[in-house]
Amino acid sequence: MAKKIQAYIKLQVKAAQANPSPPVGPALGQHGVNIMEFCKAFNAKTQGMEPGLPTPVIITVYSDRSFTFETKSTPASVLLKKAAGITSGSARPNSQKVGTVTRAQLEDIAKAKQADLTAADLDAAVRTIAGSARSMGLNVEGV
Repeated sequence: MAKKIQAYIKLQVKAAQANPSPPVGPALGQHGVNIMEFCKAFNAKTQGMEPGLPTPVIITVYSDRSFTFETKSTPASVLLKKAAGITSGSARPNSQKVGTVTRAQLEDIAKAKQADLTAADLDAAVRTIAGSARSMGLNVEGV
């Protein structure tokens, strides 16, 4: 018989840097999950990623207090800011541009995010990421 699901917890945790401090500790603690066990498992799974990149994770907590988790790819906005070399997007994206990204950079980001996007092919994924870039106030070259 399948285990009864008690809760789903969605967090963004820095890759290979999970620790029991907020937001991880309180979110897991209120459901009775062993926090250190999650931190060790998460850090081991994200070891190959660039340390410090925020990684969305969905934790499924079962009624016997066991858990499973699934990591997603880093948010597009974080990858776009890194590619453009900026710290934040524009407050007025239509009139004030803060950086530039090229088609090659968009393709790299689209390939990294393709599993989490609903795009049919790479070109559609690139256009999706380009739209995100424009809404952040970035100039998009070659699209």
